[in-house]
Amino acid sequence: MTNEEKITYIRTAAMEEARAEANAIVKQHEDALRSVFEQHQIEARRQSETRVRAESVTAKQQLNMAMSKAQLELKREMGKTQTELKTELFEEVQLKLLAFMRTEEYKEVLIRYIEKAAQFASGMAMTIYINPSDADKKTYLEERTGMTLTISKVDFIGGVRAVVPEKNVLVDYAFKGALENEYQKFQFRGGVKGE
Repeated sequence: MTNEEKITYIRTAAMEEARAEANAIVKQHEDALRSVFEQHQIEARRQSETRVRAESVTAKQQLNMAMSKAQLELKREMGKTQTELKTELFEEVQLKLLAFMRTEEYKEVLIRYIEKAAQFASGMAMTIYINPSDADKKTYLEERTGMTLTISKVDFIGGVRAVVPEKNVLVDYAFKGALENEYQKFQFRGGVKGE
């Protein structure tokens, strides 16, 4: 083999070796980069999942807060509406009561109340009050019951009140207290069962 051939052979062998080493170095770098890229992908996916979970929790909390606020507002609005309806209802009841108080039946109710109060007193001294609006019925009621009646200075809408001093008792058949009591107790139940 000539010198030139030897040099060419050595050069070729050196080039092949250099190429093999370069390929090995490139492969190492590719593997290292691939590994770094895969780690980066895993980390990015983990961070993304964590962010999605955190944002889901935040979104749920915000939704719950919004729902709670809406429910509270709805309850408040419903309470306001119910109060308005309740007031209207009891105003209507009071008008019907005032209309009833102009009937003969109302006089009979007053007579029954006076008789019940007298029974309760069992002969003890007592003062029986009728409402100022019933002053025109005083004589009629006294004739029918045989009791002396006093016209109250306080308007209790209608009905009868009696005081038995010996027992320190107020016998209350007044409409005002009954209406107020019913107003306090009244509740809208709603739905089929509440009808």
